[in-house]
Amino acid sequence: MANWLGHFQTITAHKLRVMHYCFRVGLYRQGLLHDLSKYGPTEFLVGAKYYQGDRSPNEMERLDVGYSSAWLHHKGRNKHHLEYWIDYAPELNYRMGGMEIPVNYVVEMFCDRVAACQTYQREKYTDASPWDYYARSLDHYIIHPKTQALLEEMLLMLRDEGEERTIAYIRREVLKNVR
Repeated sequence: MANWLGHFQTITAHKLRVMHYCFRVGLYRQGLLHDLSKYGPTEFLVGAKYYQGDRSPNEMERLDVGYSSAWLHHKGRNKHHLEYWIDYAPELNYRMGGMEIPVNYVVEMFCDRVAACQTYQREKYTDASPWDYYARSLDHYIIHPKTQALLEEMLLMLRDEGEERTIAYIRREVLKNVR
């Protein structure tokens, strides 16, 4: 049975958290537009059907049907996902590779990972949670080395130096030539 309200509350809580972080670093437009595709029928109906509350409904859809139609739709419309940037890479003899992601979308990716961990982990969240989640999946990411280095720098700074210093660093250094 679909849980429309639970899914709506979860994706909205997540979106508001991403907005909070995007606004703090100065990415106002990206914060406002973040994940709007989740509210459309292609993603929302599937999300409500597979809603769990403590993890992405995409995982449950994959277990049920072997793939996630919602995720395939989502990743192709949201530039803050590394999967959006996978293409045939000339430098890899046209094998699939991760393209370098513009800095503002890497920062939104950082904000998204922090907000997702907070949303699903709730009171168990720590500043190490986004790094831990990232590190568990690193072996299968297809990501450009420069993008990987920047994302890891921000996630490790969050883990080791905390949120306030990381947000200040992103505003002052990472996004200094972007906007």
